[in-house]
Amino acid sequence: MTEIGRLLGAGKEAEVYEHGTLALKLYRPGRPKAPAFREAANLAVAEALSLPVPRIHVVGDYHGRWGLLMDRAPGTSLADEMLPEPPLSAIKEMAALHQRLHREPGTGLPSLKARLSIHIRQAKDLQHTLRDRLLADLQALPDGDRLCHFDFHPWNILGAGSDTTIIDWLDACSGSPAADVCRTYLLLRRALPSIAEAYVVTYAKGSDISSEKIFAWLPVISAARLAENVPEENEDLRHLAALAPVKE
Repeated sequence: MTEIGRLLGAGKEAEVYEHGTLALKLYRPGRPKAPAFREAANLAVAEALSLPVPRIHVVGDYHGRWGLLMDRAPGTSLADEMLPEPPLSAIKEMAALHQRLHREPGTGLPSLKARLSIHIRQAKDLQHTLRDRLLADLQALPDGDRLCHFDFHPWNILGAGSDTTIIDWLDACSGSPAADVCRTYLLLRRALPSIAEAYVVTYAKGSDISSEKIFAWLPVISAARLAENVPEENEDLRHLAALAPVKE
């Protein structure tokens, strides 16, 4: 049996290790098996669409932790090119890759709007009137049937050119590309604030979706993010969620 090797990366939900020539993504101790199987299923959908994703080999229990054994993505993350000063070429590369995903159907993936609705209901510290307004606004926003990654940021883009690989597909869903781009904006707003708005503008210029349509999702995307319990973000998220227009 191949031994688990060195740590390649870590996030809130999981850690990734070398495992021979492959990579082993292990969810945190105590996490149930469902996320591992869900991410494997999402990756199978993306692989069938010939998107640049790691191929899954095994889903299993590794020393009491559920994990995915998959192809190891080559190269460093796109984020390395964006620090300390992001070049416009890297922003354009990321936007073009995002647009490539959005050209594909989200068939077989869960509904983006349904997920947002659940998370808004779970979000703490939202006044009842604001929560009701956000849920109503969510229903009024246009639906979609495109493949959405929903965790699309430079640290999840590895390699370059023909060797580019997009990782971390746990949150993939079917919905509006505008919502997916807005989610990326929200993630960049915290991690790389200098390019967050530029990313939206760059994506919009290369698509038929305006920046205004993307930012229309910001209150509901922010409110849903509150359910993920990232304490250092909560104050800003509550502020953004409160930007939901008041219906007269």
